[in-house]
Amino acid sequence: MDRVAQTFPTLTDRQIERIAAVGSRMTVPAGDLLFDVGQQNTKFFVVVSGEIEIRQPAAEVDRLIVSHGPGAFTGEINMLSARRSLVRARTAAPSELIVADREVLRRLVQTDPELSEILMRAFILRRVALLQGASDAMVLIGSRHSADTLRIKEFLSRNGQPFQYEDVETDPSVEALLERFHVGVNEIPIVVCAAGHVLKNPSIEALAAAVGLDATLDPAAVRDVVIVGGGPAGLAAAVYAASEGLDVLVLEATAPGGQAGTSSRIENYLGFPTGISGQALAARALTQAQKFGAEVAIARTAVRLDCDSRPYRIHLSDGSEVHTRAIVIATGVRYRTLDVPGLERYEGAGVYHSATYLEGQLCDGQEVVIVGGGNSAGQAAVFLSQIAARVQILVRGTGLADSMSRYLIQRIECSPSIDLRTRCQIVAAEGDGRLERLTWRHLETGEQTTRPISSLFVMTGADPNTAWLEGCLLMDGKRFVKTGADLTVEDLAGAGWSRKRPPYLMETSIPGVFCVGDARANSVKRVASAVGEGSICVQLVHRALQEL
Repeated sequence: MDRVAQTFPTLTDRQIERIAAVGSRMTVPAGDLLFDVGQQNTKFFVVVSGEIEIRQPAAEVDRLIVSHGPGAFTGEINMLSARRSLVRARTAAPSELIVADREVLRRLVQTDPELSEILMRAFILRRVALLQGASDAMVLIGSRHSADTLRIKEFLSRNGQPFQYEDVETDPSVEALLERFHVGVNEIPIVVCAAGHVLKNPSIEALAAAVGLDATLDPAAVRDVVIVGGGPAGLAAAVYAASEGLDVLVLEATAPGGQAGTSSRIENYLGFPTGISGQALAARALTQAQKFGAEVAIARTAVRLDCDSRPYRIHLSDGSEVHTRAIVIATGVRYRTLDVPGLERYEGAGVYHSATYLEGQLCDGQEVVIVGGGNSAGQAAVFLSQIAARVQILVRGTGLADSMSRYLIQRIECSPSIDLRTRCQIVAAEGDGRLERLTWRHLETGEQTTRPISSLFVMTGADPNTAWLEGCLLMDGKRFVKTGADLTVEDLAGAGWSRKRPPYLMETSIPGVFCVGDARANSVKRVASAVGEGSICVQLVHRALQEL
């Protein structure tokens, strides 16, 4: 079956009858609006007879995406979440339809394997097509020299939100757009949403609300398990917990995928011999979790754990709180910054901590520097070597063999556009508003080199995102959370451990609170290990819940 047929399949009579058994039939005249751009919680429609036109807003006339005839159905990946619709649907002829809401559809894809495969594949391919096509539903006006522009572009891209980008320096049509929306150049970046609503340099929370990612959380609900962090470990835990019938909430501060989500290509993850980008892997995992009923709240940051209350209470940055019987901490790590005077001024304006297509666009044809000797740095170097004129890798050590996978080292050695500079460190960064020059020094000879470089990728050691757990959980000297056998008898006595049994594998110093992935002390910092820990952890969550 070709890609078009998979994107817009035609259901058989028997498949339609199975949907009709859980949905309801309705007769609709021609010209009726079924749902519109920007609408949340849209319904799922199957055409029995008649026709539905799917259109997307465009500058002049709405663009016709597809006409659904008998046996076709509406919807894309937003059918599994509360995302706002990117298209409008209207009957083009008198039609008989089968209609179902999101919860009915979710139960259908969980219980009917044949329909699940057809519907899920179509939903995913339709979202991909929307991402690849130009969309006037959301327009970002910004500057390639603006850290806030990059912040917004990363949020929208990593959350799979189609948008059109207009740059004030290079796009001649921008001036007319700014005049149209009564916005000055000094107010960029701005986001123009459907129906002309304008957001000026919006926060992540405001962006999440604009695209429908801000789930409405019931303050009175007590969840079976709340997973804090939507990286590989957290999403794996969500998939397994939701598929086993637990009431699951995932809290993610920015976008699914965590640090792995910023990787241009992961080639040593089982089952993907040609590699997969971190963003693609995260998107698939998110879709799986939502398919099984996990609720995922984006732009919701945990700021404090009240470990004395039962059920546990997690305080969020917006002042709200969620209650849960068990917790899985999967907040991961963040790259450390370099100890270089004034370097923080160029964060997002020449200094980056990920190397995706977005950052690659900013250094096309230029010379770039990567600091770090781990796999993330290696993946970045290989990716950027296809875009940048020259890639310099700086490490303090004598080589890469102790910290990087062999396949990446071989690619670096074979690339004519990558230079490895050992025993070197950055000592100065300069620029007017954005990074323009870098100076590094050889640690043994003291020789200094200054070059006109405007893109620095910092991928050095990482610190755990565990500050919100201070005073609650026992951690090691580097603030990684101690779990399982790493918790000594003395540790448990000091923490007031309340069970006769020792902590389960990956259980922290508080019963029913688990930690997985990179934030856990002595974890293996690999995507596969994080996924494994998140999966295994769910069985232990079940045991802990039985004790309550």
